[in-house]
Amino acid sequence: MLVELSISDVVLIDRLDLSLRPGLTAMTGETGAGKSIVLDALGLALGLRADRALVRAGCEQAKVVAIFVLPVDHPARAILAAQDIKIDVQEDLIFRRTVTVDGKSRAYINDTAVSAASLREIGGLLVEIHGQHDGRGLMDVSTHMGNLDAYGRLGDIKAQTSKSWKAWSKARQFAADLIAKADADADEQEYLIDAVAEIDRLDPKPDEEQSLAAMRSVMMQTEKLLSDVQSASEALQNEPSIDGQLGAAMRYIEQALARFDPQSQDLPAHKHLSISLGALERAMAELDEASGALHESTRALDLDPDQLEQAEERLFSLRALARKHRTQVDQLVEVRQSLNQRLTAIENFDKAKSDAQRQVAQARESYVKLAEKLSQQRKLAAKKLDKAILGELAPLRLEKAKFRTQLVAVAPEDGGANGIDQVRFEISANPGTPLGPLASIASGGELSRISLAIKAALVEQSGPSVMVFDEIDQGVGGAVADAVGRRLAALSANFQVLAITHSPQVAARADAQFQIVKSDTKGISRTDVHLLSKDEREEEIARMLAGATITQEARDAAKALLG
Repeated sequence: MLVELSISDVVLIDRLDLSLRPGLTAMTGETGAGKSIVLDALGLALGLRADRALVRAGCEQAKVVAIFVLPVDHPARAILAAQDIKIDVQEDLIFRRTVTVDGKSRAYINDTAVSAASLREIGGLLVEIHGQHDGRGLMDVSTHMGNLDAYGRLGDIKAQTSKSWKAWSKARQFAADLIAKADADADEQEYLIDAVAEIDRLDPKPDEEQSLAAMRSVMMQTEKLLSDVQSASEALQNEPSIDGQLGAAMRYIEQALARFDPQSQDLPAHKHLSISLGALERAMAELDEASGALHESTRALDLDPDQLEQAEERLFSLRALARKHRTQVDQLVEVRQSLNQRLTAIENFDKAKSDAQRQVAQARESYVKLAEKLSQQRKLAAKKLDKAILGELAPLRLEKAKFRTQLVAVAPEDGGANGIDQVRFEISANPGTPLGPLASIASGGELSRISLAIKAALVEQSGPSVMVFDEIDQGVGGAVADAVGRRLAALSANFQVLAITHSPQVAARADAQFQIVKSDTKGISRTDVHLLSKDEREEEIARMLAGATITQEARDAAKALLG
């Protein structure tokens, strides 16, 4: 419920604080007094377009604050939580919006800065503003399906249908991508075969580039390497040779050891000679191993002259092939695997296509079943809605009007996430007039009553807790205006209703009445809003009945209307 509306420096209003009550509240006043300004200010607070023309002349900015009492289970709380706006259960919900003279606006919810879009999203769950010539809402055919589904409480089946539609769309897209890719690969099949064959002929091995490069580097140094190895061998073999010297030393040590008798072998000299002999024996063994290794290295370096050319040719071929495929030599193995996979996919395309088409058919079947179920439930809901709206039209003195919710089914392929139905509300206000779109209704009075009837029927199932009607009774009077007032009063039993009205019959049905008055002081215009007492209401309604000159008859009639 909207409990407070504070307006500062908006057009003709310098400062205004309205405390609002449950039930039906009427706002009345002479034409041009500024009733639309109050509505524009509320719209600004709810996130509608911020126009710098709203700023009062001579002021820097306009400001509007709207305070709501929010039920614990209100759906707006979920959106607030999703936007990290924390509102305690007992805390009021405060919308604040400013617009400066240069057109810049700021928006806040409980002092948390938000976008105007957030105000609109949350405000749309709290307040619905409907005017006689409002081009949105019920006049917009695109809203009719949502209204019907909300009335029929079809949210669950609608969500299932939407999910099924997405699954079918995804399956169709996968199949289309598969065919497109297969067609492209088929055009390249000959290239793929040749490319694989070329890699197969070369048959690259993992890490082969590094080993070939290392081998090439060694082979290019073979002559110098052989010279170094031969020099090392000669150094070991030249006279006096190292092994000869070692052998002579060993013989002398053996002779010396032989001179010790068995009783003197524990002497230190004998012990150290034995150690020396052992070391020389090991040195002779290491020397023999070194000579053998030098011999083997010589054999290993004795390469075929063509071997360098062959290694270079293969290395250069591998690198050229890698450049051709815009990769590294080490990745040629992976390139071959990828090319083979593409060839396999082409060869197995028929099976893949068949599988994809089967998935598409299954997804379509699932969607059609859900969409048809949703369509059937919409037809049942439409019958109930038509009956409810016709029941609302009769008290509004449109008992001869006809209303129909038109459903037209389309092919599943032309459907969407919302199913296979096209939904449109149609009306015939007068006998003999064919049913047609709501927007084609010529009479403003009829259009306002029809809109009220539809909203009254729809809002019984779902809708914002605050409904604002801007001169919805325009163009009607007498018994018809009284009927409109009765329906607004009945509607206010469950919802807070604000009605800007010129009709005394509507104003008389209100639980509270505000008078909007414009005054001029020293050439400056100003709009004020006053909550009327019972006596003041009688006088205001008498003015609405009589015009400029209020007669006693008008006062008596006003008193009778107020009961």
